[in-house]
Amino acid sequence: MNNNSFSHISVLLSEVIDGLDIKPDGIYIDGTCGGAGHSAEIAKQLTAGRLIGIDRDPDAVRAASERLAPYNAKAVHGNYSDIMAIAKEEGIPSADGILLDLGVSSHQLDTIERGFSYHGDAPLDMRMSQTGRTAADLVNELPEEELSRILFEYGEEKFSRRIAAEIVRQRVIKPIETTGELAEIIGRAVPAKFKRDKNPCRKTFQALRIAVNAELDCLDKGLDDAFELLKSGGRLCVITFHSLEDRIVKQRFASFCKGCICPPDFPQCVCGRTPRGQLVNRKPIEASAEELEANPRSRSAKLRIIEKL
Repeated sequence: MNNNSFSHISVLLSEVIDGLDIKPDGIYIDGTCGGAGHSAEIAKQLTAGRLIGIDRDPDAVRAASERLAPYNAKAVHGNYSDIMAIAKEEGIPSADGILLDLGVSSHQLDTIERGFSYHGDAPLDMRMSQTGRTAADLVNELPEEELSRILFEYGEEKFSRRIAAEIVRQRVIKPIETTGELAEIIGRAVPAKFKRDKNPCRKTFQALRIAVNAELDCLDKGLDDAFELLKSGGRLCVITFHSLEDRIVKQRFASFCKGCICPPDFPQCVCGRTPRGQLVNRKPIEASAEELEANPRSRSAKLRIIEKL
C-alpha cells in the first residue's frame, strides 16, 4: 500500500486544535491517529512538547509514521483502550491533551477490499486491526437471535429480526462471503417503501462493524483511562459519528462533572465527592457549512470537550 493513499480529511480540525488548547511544551496523545491528519496539526504546534499517535490499523500506523517523521512525534500500533499501558511504555506519566476521533476512517471505507463499504463487492471483513473474527464469521456463525440483537442495538435497525432471519435462511444455502451478497440479502429483507430515501444497508453494516471491532467496549474503557491520564487542566476531545457513541460520551462526561451524590433529603453532604471535570462546550460542536460542503462525511460528526479539574 502506498502510504500517501491513506488520505483522510480530518473532521472538525480547527475546532479540535482550539479545543485542545495546545501548549508548545505539552504532551499530547491522538488515540485514533489514522493517517495523522489531526496528529500532524497538533505536532506542528509543539516545540519542546511531544505527540504520540495510536492506531489499531497497521496501514494507518505506516502512513502516520511517515507523516509525523518531521516532528517530535511517533505513531504506535495499538488500541486506544490500552492508552494507560501505551503511555507507560512511552514514559508518559500524564498528558496535557488527548483526542479520540471515533468510527471508521475515510481510507478504510474507500479501500473497498477492506469490506467496510456496501458500495462495492469485496470480502466481508471490516476488521480495523486486520486480525481476529471478520464480519463474515459473525453473519455465518452467530445464532439468529444474537444477530438480530447486534443489528438492533448497534445499528438501531428496526428491521433487525427480518434481516437476521433472511441472513440465516441464505447461509444455509451457501455461506455469505462478500459485502455484495450481504447487501442483496438486506435489500430483500427491508420493505420496498423504506429503501427509497436511504440505503437500507447502512445500519446493518454499521452494527456489524461495531461488533467486529468491539467499538463500544473500547470506548467504555478508553474514556475512563484517557480522563485518568490527563493532568489537571488537561483536555479530552472526543469526536463521535453516531448516536450510540455520542450518548456514551455525553453520559460519561456528565459523570466526570458530577459532584455530590448524596440523596436530596440529606441536610449536608456526607459522600465528599467533588466534580473531577468541567465541560468546555455545553453542546456538541458540529461541522460548519463550509466543512460540510468540502467533506460530506462530517455531517454526523459531534465534538465534545472536557477539562480535568
